[in-house]
Amino acid sequence: MKTVTMADVAQHANVSKSTVSQYLNKRFDYMGEETKKRIEEAIKELGYRPNILARSLKQKSTTTIGVIVANILHSFSTQVIRAIEDMCHESDFHTIVCNADDDPIKEKKYIEMLRAKQVDGIILLPTGDNKDLYNDMLKEKYPIVFVDRTVPGVNIPSMLLDNEKAAGLGVQHLINKGYKQIGVITNVIRNVTPRMERLNGYKKTLQLNGIPIKEEYIKSLEVSKIKDGLREMLSLENPPEAILAGNDLTLIEILKYVKEKNLSIPADLAIIGIDDVSFASFYEPGLTIVAQPAFEIGNKAAEHLLNKIQKRAIPEERLVYRFEPKLIIRESC
Repeated sequence: MKTVTMADVAQHANVSKSTVSQYLNKRFDYMGEETKKRIEEAIKELGYRPNILARSLKQKSTTTIGVIVANILHSFSTQVIRAIEDMCHESDFHTIVCNADDDPIKEKKYIEMLRAKQVDGIILLPTGDNKDLYNDMLKEKYPIVFVDRTVPGVNIPSMLLDNEKAAGLGVQHLINKGYKQIGVITNVIRNVTPRMERLNGYKKTLQLNGIPIKEEYIKSLEVSKIKDGLREMLSLENPPEAILAGNDLTLIEILKYVKEKNLSIPADLAIIGIDDVSFASFYEPGLTIVAQPAFEIGNKAAEHLLNKIQKRAIPEERLVYRFEPKLIIRESC
C-alpha cells in the first residue's frame, strides 16, 4: 500500500502542508475551527500516521527518554518509574523502560540500544561497573541523571535517599522501645550506595547509643538465602530481639520465615523495614517502616533531565540531591 504523506492530507483537506504541520504540532493560534475539522477528517479518512523518525530528524529530538532500573521488582523502582512517566507525559515526552537486573553487561547493552534509538536522555539506577561508559556520556554532554545511587569518580547528578539517616531512624526507634540486641539483613549487591550507607547508619546509631556492634548480627545475602541467614542468626546463643530489613525484598523474605516458623511479631521478633511496601498498613501486625519519597525522587530526576534536554536553567544545581526518610510507626516494634 502507498504510504499516506502530509502532502496527501493537505490536498484532501484543501490546505497547505505548513497548515497540516501546524495542526500536528498543536499550533492552533491562527487556525479556524473549520480548518481544524477538515484536517482531522482528512487524517482519519486517509489513515495518516506521522513519520516520527522524519520529524525527530528535523527537530533533532525524539521526545523520548530511557529509564534503566537496577531491579524492577523493588517497589521503589516501580514508584520511581511511575513518577517519571507522569512528569514526561505532562511534557509530551515518551519513556522506554529497561530492567538491568543489576547486571553491568545488560546495563551496557541497554545504554547502547537506547542511544542507538536516539533517545534524548537517560535516567539510570546504575550498577556502578560501567564507569568508562558513564564518563564518556558526561564528556559528550549527553543528558543523563542517576537515581538511588552515586558512582565514585563519576560526576553525574544523582537523586537518592539519605540512607544513613533512614537506617538510623529505624535503629533508634528500636532502641527507644527498649531493644539492644538488634540485627540487620540486606541483600548483597556488591558495594551499591544504599546497601553501604544503610549499614553505616545502622552501625553509627548503635555506637552513638553505646551498644556494641556484633558482626554475627549483620548479614548481606542473596535474596534466596535470606531465610537461611535469619535462621542462623536466631539460632545464636544470644539471638537478636529485633531486625532491621535493609529493603523491601529483604523484608518480604523475613516475613515469609516468620510465618513458616509461627513466630509472633513483635513478641518473638520486632521488625522494621526500610522502603515502603503496599501491604505494610494492613499486614497483621502493621509494619513499622522507614519510607523514602520515591515519587518525589522520580519527579526530581525527570524534571532535572528534561531541563538538561531542553537546555533550561537548573536552579541550585548540584551533584547529589538527598531526600528525607520518614519513620511510619505501626505495631511491628
